[in-house]
Amino acid sequence: MDRPIVSDIDLKMMERCVELARTAGRHGEFPFASLVCNGEGIVSEALNRVDRDADVTRHAELVAVSEAQRVLGRNDLSDCTIYSTVEPCAMCSFPIRETRISRVVFALRSPLMGGFSKFGILQDARMSDVMPEFFGDPPEIVGGVLVREVEKAWRNCNPLVWAVIRYRGCFNGNPAGDACVHQHSSGRARRFNWRQIAHRIISKAPRRRGSSVEVPAFEGRPNSQAEQPSVVNARPGGGGD
Repeated sequence: MDRPIVSDIDLKMMERCVELARTAGRHGEFPFASLVCNGEGIVSEALNRVDRDADVTRHAELVAVSEAQRVLGRNDLSDCTIYSTVEPCAMCSFPIRETRISRVVFALRSPLMGGFSKFGILQDARMSDVMPEFFGDPPEIVGGVLVREVEKAWRNCNPLVWAVIRYRGCFNGNPAGDACVHQHSSGRARRFNWRQIAHRIISKAPRRRGSSVEVPAFEGRPNSQAEQPSVVNARPGGGGD
């Protein structure tokens, strides 16, 4: 690892992430924010939606990656960079690898939950070596960008929660300088795009046409405790009065 040169585009996109994080805090969410960028253009951006949607899977990175695929009409995001206020967790890291995002830029490291710092998902080359049809090469990692600004957004959102996070070591950064974490992409030149080949094979496989997929309705429904029939004077061996 070495200290990378943070580009003006990186700073601009991370500043936008900080702005989104402040917005998330004002809407009752923790200040997680993320965006997907293609060159100098923002493809998608997202706030954390866990509380608003009552869904723990609605992390900012997942929402941003999902929206980027919809906007671009493809699931290959190899020409894109994802920016985030906090290092993507393990759950968010798998879609990053599967969509082949080439760069991951964030502010705060996540030693307990991070897909880079803790679980090694983002830099795991074996995933793409064994299953190149489904996982892209490890992306370039740039961490520690605008640490002070992101820490301030967290502190302003909820000082008590931020104090607990820092005390427990959940997130950390290096305020002494930006881009304190860096790992080059270990991508290799491949003769074939195995994922495209696999997709073509699947798309040309014989299938029924002209009929949509219908999911049968579930006729039964769980009864609440109040709706469950009560057993009166039940006796061992069956046969109530």
